[in-house]
Amino acid sequence: MIRRPKPTDSEADLLEEQERFLASGTPSTVNVVRRPDKRSGDTNGAQGDQRDVVTIQDLPDELPTLTPAPPKKSRLKVDRVRFEDEDPEERLDRHDTHISAVLSKIIERDTSTTPVSLPAFTGLAFPKVFHRPEMESMVPAAGEKRSIFARQIAAQRIKEGNAPLYFAPESRGQTSGPKVLNLSPESTMEMDQLPSRLDSKYQSSNSTVEMLKIHQENQAKLQAMSNGEILEEQKRLLGQLALASAPQPSTSRDERLGEQRLQETVMIGAKKPEQNPLEPMKCFTNSAKYRTNDALPPCISPEEDLPVKPQKEWVHMDKLEPEKLEWIRDLPAPRRKGTKKAMLARFDFAGTLIPPTEDLPTHLGLHHHGVEPELAGYSLQELFLLSRSQVIQQRRLALNTLAHVLTKARAGEFAAALRGSVVSTLLDAGLLFLLRFSLDDNVEGVVSAAVHALRALLVSSDDEDCLDSTLSWFRGLASFPLLPTAQEEEDEEDEGLPEVLRETAQEKEEKKTDHDVARNDVIKGLLRMKLLPRLRYILEVIRPSPRVVQDVLGVLIRIARHSSSAVLDCPRLMETVMSEFLPCSWTVPASPTPQSAYGLPVANAMKLLRVLATTGRHACARLLNSLGARERLSRLLAPEPSELLLEPEEALRVSTEAYRLWAVAASYGQACNLYTDLYPILVRVLQSAHRPRRPSEPLLPLELHRLQALLTLLTQVTHTAGCHQELSQGDECPPPPPVTWGHVTGLQPTVLGLLKGCVRSLGEPVQRESTLRLVPAYLVYMGAFYSQLSIQVTDDTLGVCSLSVVICLCCVPRCSSAVCNPQSCCPAPETIPSLPGLHCAGWTSAGGLPGPNSPFPLITSLCYLLDTLTSIHRGLVRKAVLGYLRCCGQAKPTLSHWVLRHEHHLLYLLLRLACRLVPTDPEVAKHAALFHHVSLVMLPWLLPGSEYLAHELMATMVFNKDFIPEGQIGGPEAAEMSELRVQEHSSPPLQTLGPLLREACVQLPSVRGCYLSHLAHMEPSVLSSRDFHLGRTPWLNTQLLPELSGPFLPSDWPFLPLVSLYERAGAPDGGGLQVESLPAGAVQSVTHCLQWLLLLEVWREDALRVVLPVAKLARLACIFLCSSDLFMEMPVQRLTWALFRLLTRPSQLEALDLNSPPTGLASFNDLYSALVGQFEAVSFGDPLFGCVILLPLQRRFSVTMRLTLFGEHVGLLRSLGVTLEQLAIPMERFTSPPEDSLPLLRLYFRALVTGTLRLCWCPVLYVVALSHLNTFIFSQDATSQQVLRSHLLLFRLPQKDAELGFNTYDQLPPIRQRRLESVLGTQGTSDSKGE
Repeated sequence: MIRRPKPTDSEADLLEEQERFLASGTPSTVNVVRRPDKRSGDTNGAQGDQRDVVTIQDLPDELPTLTPAPPKKSRLKVDRVRFEDEDPEERLDRHDTHISAVLSKIIERDTSTTPVSLPAFTGLAFPKVFHRPEMESMVPAAGEKRSIFARQIAAQRIKEGNAPLYFAPESRGQTSGPKVLNLSPESTMEMDQLPSRLDSKYQSSNSTVEMLKIHQENQAKLQAMSNGEILEEQKRLLGQLALASAPQPSTSRDERLGEQRLQETVMIGAKKPEQNPLEPMKCFTNSAKYRTNDALPPCISPEEDLPVKPQKEWVHMDKLEPEKLEWIRDLPAPRRKGTKKAMLARFDFAGTLIPPTEDLPTHLGLHHHGVEPELAGYSLQELFLLSRSQVIQQRRLALNTLAHVLTKARAGEFAAALRGSVVSTLLDAGLLFLLRFSLDDNVEGVVSAAVHALRALLVSSDDEDCLDSTLSWFRGLASFPLLPTAQEEEDEEDEGLPEVLRETAQEKEEKKTDHDVARNDVIKGLLRMKLLPRLRYILEVIRPSPRVVQDVLGVLIRIARHSSSAVLDCPRLMETVMSEFLPCSWTVPASPTPQSAYGLPVANAMKLLRVLATTGRHACARLLNSLGARERLSRLLAPEPSELLLEPEEALRVSTEAYRLWAVAASYGQACNLYTDLYPILVRVLQSAHRPRRPSEPLLPLELHRLQALLTLLTQVTHTAGCHQELSQGDECPPPPPVTWGHVTGLQPTVLGLLKGCVRSLGEPVQRESTLRLVPAYLVYMGAFYSQLSIQVTDDTLGVCSLSVVICLCCVPRCSSAVCNPQSCCPAPETIPSLPGLHCAGWTSAGGLPGPNSPFPLITSLCYLLDTLTSIHRGLVRKAVLGYLRCCGQAKPTLSHWVLRHEHHLLYLLLRLACRLVPTDPEVAKHAALFHHVSLVMLPWLLPGSEYLAHELMATMVFNKDFIPEGQIGGPEAAEMSELRVQEHSSPPLQTLGPLLREACVQLPSVRGCYLSHLAHMEPSVLSSRDFHLGRTPWLNTQLLPELSGPFLPSDWPFLPLVSLYERAGAPDGGGLQVESLPAGAVQSVTHCLQWLLLLEVWREDALRVVLPVAKLARLACIFLCSSDLFMEMPVQRLTWALFRLLTRPSQLEALDLNSPPTGLASFNDLYSALVGQFEAVSFGDPLFGCVILLPLQRRFSVTMRLTLFGEHVGLLRSLGVTLEQLAIPMERFTSPPEDSLPLLRLYFRALVTGTLRLCWCPVLYVVALSHLNTFIFSQDATSQQVLRSHLLLFRLPQKDAELGFNTYDQLPPIRQRRLESVLGTQGTSDSKGE
C-alpha cells in the first residue's frame, strides 16, 4: 500500500514514492464526476453507474509557474467537461432552453395539506420598534443557539397561538432541558413539529404517514432492547457524535438540529429511574461543546476571575470565552531600567526607536502585537507581517512605518542604539520583494505607501543635494555612476573546460535568480523584477497624488544614475513624463497647493532629463529631438519664473533645472542654437543678478542656484564657441556648432563687471555669504573665456585677479579638506555594497567639502583662472597654502570617495601654478621639494576620469629636475656620506650611492619616457579626459565618468616596469627565460626603473610609504624571476645592490613583515618557493641573489620558509656562498632567539651530519645551524643533562623487564674510556683540513 506523503519528506523521498506508485500499477484516484444540474432538473448524472472519469496519466516533469490563478468559475455553470464518446443529441437536449423543454421538466407537488397562515391583523400603522430588554423573556432551549431575529419570530408565533418550529412553548409545561419524546403509535404530530431533514419542496403528501411508520419501528426496536444494549448503543452514537463535532468549530443549523434529534431519539423508551447513565453523556457533550468553541466551562473559570463582569445586555456574551477576555486585562509593567539584556528593536508609526523602558499609553495603538505585549511599538518582523494583512489600513500603515524607519536609519539615527544594520537586515529579510509585491496592490493608498518606502530605501537626499551643489564648480557637470563594486565570482563548474565551452557572462547572469541578482545589486534586481513598467503604470493609469509623483521621479533619478538606458528604453515611460509633468502649456492651478501634479511642470522631471543627458551625447540628442526637450527649454526659459503660473519656489526650481539641462547639452555642443534665440533673456537675467539681496529673503538660495546654473551654461557655450574655428578648418572633424566666438565675446565685459562688483561687496557682512557662492561660477566662466582667447588680457583684469588672490588664498581651512580629514569620507553606518551612495550625510549643513561655506570652489576656480592667464603671483607661497600642501603630503585619504575629485582639481591647479613659478621665482623655488612630494603622493590618488591630470603631472613635474633640488646642491654627496655612516658596522658597499644618484638625475628625461611608454595603453582614456578638462565640447561623448572602482594608478606605480616585464617574460613556474628572448630594451627599461626607485628611496622616502617593505621586496624579486641572467647585468646589479642595502637598513628591517601577504600575492611563501627554485636553477652562486634568499630566513619570520629550503631545496646549500662580509644583515637576526621547531632542528642536524651543509659552501647557514643545535643540546638544565650523559655513556643492552627498558654498565667500559680520552685530548685541534 502506498503511504501518504509526510511534511518531513524530502524531494528525493517524494520522487521515490512516485516511482514505486507507478511501478505498482495501482489505478489513479483522480477523476471527474458529473453532478446533476439542479436548476435544469437533470437527474441522469446522479445515477451511480453512469459517470465519466478522467485519468491524469502524463504529469509534467516541471512544476507550473506560480502565476496568479484564474478567477473561480461557478459550480453550477453549464459548461462541463465534454468527451469524445458523448452523444451530441443528448447533450443538445440536456442544454436545450426552449420553452417547451423547460415546461416539460416542471415537477408539480401536492400542496393540499400544506397549511396557509395569513399575517395577523393589527391596528398599528408601522411595526413596533424592537428593544433588547424584551429578549429576557425569549430564552431558547438549552444547547440551542438561535439568532435574535429567530427568537423574536418565535415569540411572535407563541403570542399568536401557533407553536414554533423546534421550540418548546411554556404553555405546554415543557422544560428547557433535553427534549424527550414518548410517542405512542396512535399519536399524531403536527406538520411544524416534525423533525425532518428533507427540504419542504421535496416532501410528498404522505410524508406524515411515512414518518409515523419510522417512529413506530424505532419504538419497537427500543422496546426489544435491554438496558445494557441501550447504554452500549448510546455510547457508540455519542462517540460518533464527538468525532464528528470535535474538529468542526462551526456547524450548520440543520446539523445542530440533527444532532439534537439524535440525542432525543436515543432517549426514547428509557424509564425515569434509568436516566442516570445519561449524566456522563451530558457532561461529555458539554465538555466537547466547550472544547469545540475554544472556551472553558463556567465551572473552570468563574466570573470572579474574569477581567470584567459580563452583563446580560451585552451582545454575544451569553457564552463566556475567558481566553479572549484576557486581552482586556491590564498589561504588565515595562522592563526596569538598567537591564543588560538585548531587546528587540521596536518602532512607533513615525519610525522612532522606542526604548524598552518607556511606558507609553495604550491608546496610541502601539501595543497590538502578540510578542511582549507590555512593550510599545512594532518590531520589523511584525511590520512585515502587518504589511501583508487583508486590511488595507494595516498594509498602508506598515509600509509607511517601514519608510520612516528606513529614512531615519539612512540618516544614521540608529547607529548608536542598534546592533547591526537596519537596511541590511531588511534587505536580507526580503524587503525588495515585499515592496515590489505591494506596488502591484489594487489599492492606491497601499501603492503610494510602497512607493514612499521604495524612495526611502533607494534615494538619499543628502547625496542629491551634494551633487546639485557641486554642479557649478570647476568640471562639476561630470559625475560617477552609482554602481556597486564589481566582484569577480569564481565558477568551479567552468574550471578545466576550454574557452569555447565555458558559459559567457550573459548566460551566467540569466541563470541567476532575482534574489541572487538583488543581493549583489539592488537596482539591478529591481529592474529584473520589472519595476520600471510598473512605475510607468502608476504614473499613467493610477495618477497618484503629487507626493507620490515626486517619490516616483526620485526613484527614477536614482535608477538613471545606475542604468540610464533602462529608463530611456522603457516603453512609454519617458513619453508619459514629458506629456504629464513637462507640458508645453498648462492652466493656472485653482489653489496655491494644487491637488494634482498632472498637467504642470515638475522640477524633478526636468532633473530626470538632466541626469539622463549626463550619460552621453546620444542620450542627450534623443531627449532634445525625439522627446521634445528642446521645445520645453524654450517654453520654460523664455518667461520669468514669476510668469510661469506656478508656485514661486517650484517655478525657480523648474527654471534652474532647465538651465542645468541646457548646460549639459551645451557641453556636447548641442542645443547651442537656442543661445542666439534666447540671448536677450540671458543677458537680462545676468544683469538682474547684481541687485542687492537680503539674507532673510526666503527665495535667495533658489535664486542663487538659478544664477549659478546660468553661469555654468554660459561657460559651456563659451567652450563650444571656442572650438568653432578648429572645427571649420578640419576635414574629418565633426560639423561646427551654430555658435561662434563672436556670439560670446559680448558677455565677457558684463561678467567681468559683475565679478568686480562681487569682489567689492565681499567687505559687506550682509552680502558676503551670497557673494562667495557666486564668485566661483564667475571665475570659472572667466577661465573658460581666457582659455579660448589668444589675445593677452588687459592689466585691469590681472589686478582683479590679484585682489582675489589676496582675499581668498589667505585662508585654506584644513577642516573642510577631504584629503586631510579622511574620517569625513567614512561610509555611512547604513551603507551596503549592493546599494552604494556618495556618503554625504550631513555635509550640506555641516562644514564638509561640498558644504555651503566650503572655500574649495572659490580657490579652485581662482587657481584655474590664474593657470589660464599664466600670471606670476607670489601669493602662492603664503603660509596657509604651504601648510595645506604639507598636510596633504602626510595624509592618507579614503581613495574611493567621489568628492576627492574636486580637491584633486585644486591640488593639480596649485601644482600647475608652481610648475610655472619655480623656474623663475626664487621664493617659490625654495619649496620645490614640497611641490614635488605632493605631486608624487597625488598620483596614486587620482580617480578614473582624471587620466589627463596624471599625464600632465608626469610630463611636466614628477620627473622634472627643477623640483628635485637635492640633485643640484650636493645631494648625491650627502647621500653617500650618510650611506658610509650607516655601514660603518657592516661590510663596505660594493657601489656607493653618490655616482648612482648623479647618473639617475642625468637620466631623468629617459626615465620619464620609460614610464610614459609603459602607460601608453591608457592613451584613449587620456585623450577622453583631455577633451573633458580642456572644454573640447564637440569631441566630448559623455559627462558620466568611468565606474568608481578606485584610483586608476596602483600605489606601487614606480615598480610598474618591473611588474609588466615579469608578466610578459616571466615563466609561471618561476623558471626564467634567456636574456635574448626578453623584449627589446628590457635591460634599459629595468635600469631606468631602478634609477627612479633609488632616487625615491633616498630623497622621497615618504612618497613611497604607502608601499609596504614586503611589497617592495616582492617587486624587486621580479628582477630574478623574469629572466635567467638579467640580474647579472652590471647596471642592474649595481642599482639592485644599492636598493637592497636601503631595504636592509635597521628601520626598514623592523618594518618588514613577511607574514602579511603583499599586494597581488596570496602569500609570501609562494613567492619564496619560486625564488628558491630559480636560485637553484640559474643563480651560479650570485651573492646578490643569495642575499635575497637569505633575507626571509631570519628567526622572526615564519619557519615555513626555512623548512622549504632545508627540506625541499637542500641542494642549493652548495651554491649559497654568501660570506659574512657580504651579508648586510646582522647575524643576531638569524640566531636569536633560539630555534624551537624540532623538525627544523632535525633538518639542521641531518645537513651537518651528512656533509650537505659545510662552512666552505654556505658560511652563513653553517653558523646559523651550529648556533641553534648547540643551544638546543647544551642549554638544558643540569639535572636532565647529568641523567642524559649517564644514559649515553653507560648504555649496555635493551631489556624488556628493566625499569628503563635497557641495562647499564656499573662503570664505563675500557674501550669507551679510551675513545672518550682520545676525543677530549684532541678537542683543541681542528679537523677541517680535509674539507
